[in-house]
Amino acid sequence: MGWHGDSGKDAEQHFVAALGRRRRVRGKAVTKPRSRRGGGRPTIADVARKAGVGAITVSRALREPERVSEDLRRQIQAAVDELGYLPDPNARALASARAEVFGVLVPSLTNSVFAEVLRGIYDSLSDSSYRIQLGNTHYSGLEEERLLQVFGPQRPAALIVAGIDQTPTSRRLLETAGCPVVQVMETGPDPVDMMVGFSHFDGGKAATEHMIEMGYRRIGFMGARMDPRSQRRLAGYRAAMEAAGLFDARLVTTTPVPSSVTLGRELFRDALARMPTLDGVFCNNDDIALGVLFECHRASIAVPKTIGITGFNDLDMMEVAFPSVTSVRTPRYEIGRLSVAMALAAIAGKRPQQPVVDLGFELKRRESTAR
Repeated sequence: MGWHGDSGKDAEQHFVAALGRRRRVRGKAVTKPRSRRGGGRPTIADVARKAGVGAITVSRALREPERVSEDLRRQIQAAVDELGYLPDPNARALASARAEVFGVLVPSLTNSVFAEVLRGIYDSLSDSSYRIQLGNTHYSGLEEERLLQVFGPQRPAALIVAGIDQTPTSRRLLETAGCPVVQVMETGPDPVDMMVGFSHFDGGKAATEHMIEMGYRRIGFMGARMDPRSQRRLAGYRAAMEAAGLFDARLVTTTPVPSSVTLGRELFRDALARMPTLDGVFCNNDDIALGVLFECHRASIAVPKTIGITGFNDLDMMEVAFPSVTSVRTPRYEIGRLSVAMALAAIAGKRPQQPVVDLGFELKRRESTAR
């Protein structure tokens, strides 16, 4: 490497100066430590010198602040702030064999249902040293496999995954991840590790039974996208209708198209064309239910007198619609918070005695079914 503009004499002087910074200690040549001049990234040793404590104390204060006195935490934090020190996550991962990261996989980032789950997760980790690495599977089992193959080698501290219908490859990746795994938004008999959610089958069954109790008889099911969770809601609907002797395949209207309010209007029109005597609808989500309500308003169909409507998830808009819409309230935020609590307990070696937690649901009865 050249000296960029120095003469040969200048280069020699640079070399001699460099040698001059070396000294002899017990017969061995060592390089004299030089103070940092702001040209490199601050290290934990720099913070320790600035704060007047040991590097181990700084590490403890940053990783486990509850083990350090408040005065010492302030002293170290002042040094961190002044130097602009940022912990190296890769170094932490090497030291602990696990990155301080929660991997989170959900099927949608725009669906408000999963947004509430994510809010619970983020709120629960906001005061911790853990970061969140988020993956969107787009309701695709193959995309879930790909994301798990990306997350796995990064050695996350925990994985939170929406749903219980993983492909064999995804399940194997989760079982060999070497960290706590929490499946969320559902419950089932065979968890990979831990699970927190509710029964979509029972939710669909309860919603349909409510409509039957309110006097509706030709109750249609309307569903979009029809992912496994919606399939189980449909199964619950069918079980209730068959038990009452009311099931008719012509009452079921579904599509693989992603859900929207506009789609709800279209599905309702299709259902009425096929079954003009329809007197109620149970929708697999609230978007579809609102579409039905708007179409009833447009067509001057009285709700709930002529048509009863029930949705699923109970988004805020269901209570303020006119008339207000009956829906199955699901504990989405609570699921997010509890999934983190279960994972943190497992990381601390205090695994929950019950690996599967069913938080249940609540049927919110409103004007749209108050016949």
